Amino acid sequence: MVRRLYARSRNVGTGCREHHAFEIGAGKSFFPQVPFMRLNDLIAPNAILPALKVNNKKQVLQELAARAAMLTGQNERAIFDLLIQREKLGTTAIGNGIAIPHLKMPTLTRLFGLFARLDRPVDFDALDNQPVDLVFLLLAPEAAGADHLQALARIARLLRDQTVVHKLRATHDAESLYAVLAMPSASAA
Repeated sequence: MVRRLYARSRNVGTGCREHHAFEIGAGKSFFPQVPFMRLNDLIAPNAILPALKVNNKKQVLQELAARAAMLTGQNERAIFDLLIQREKLGTTAIGNGIAIPHLKMPTLTRLFGLFARLDRPVDFDALDNQPVDLVFLLLAPEAAGADHLQALARIARLLRDQTVVHKLRATHDAESLYAVLAMPSASAA
């Protein structure tokens, strides 16, 4: 027997409500069911920072904003300010040394991902109190809606895979990090 649960519901700005369906039973997990999305649709080889040298969370966000601005043509200060605003709502550190800062921008035309492996872990206000050394930034157009949520779920699933996380931590060059993120087994995670 499979039961469909509507576990979360929230306003999405126009008075409408957005519902996130979860299925349980018959071997199903309690995670959102989202269509297949490949990570190499979100991230390019030049959007990998293999050894980002920073001392704190603010510097991480500044460096990510600078690289994202360079690659997307968006305003660096606008990206940084939106990242700071998002972090004030609650940390984007998901535990196990991983953070997924994400935001929506009205002037962005497509989903954009950027991955950074930090030279040394920094405090990111994680609920498990572990410092963060792996960061995946996701920028989405304001109107992305479900695509933004699907991409976020896809990234979170990938970064829950301990084999992938181990490979990311053991890899030190951009090309190899991209290969780990874009490998077929990672795309099916």
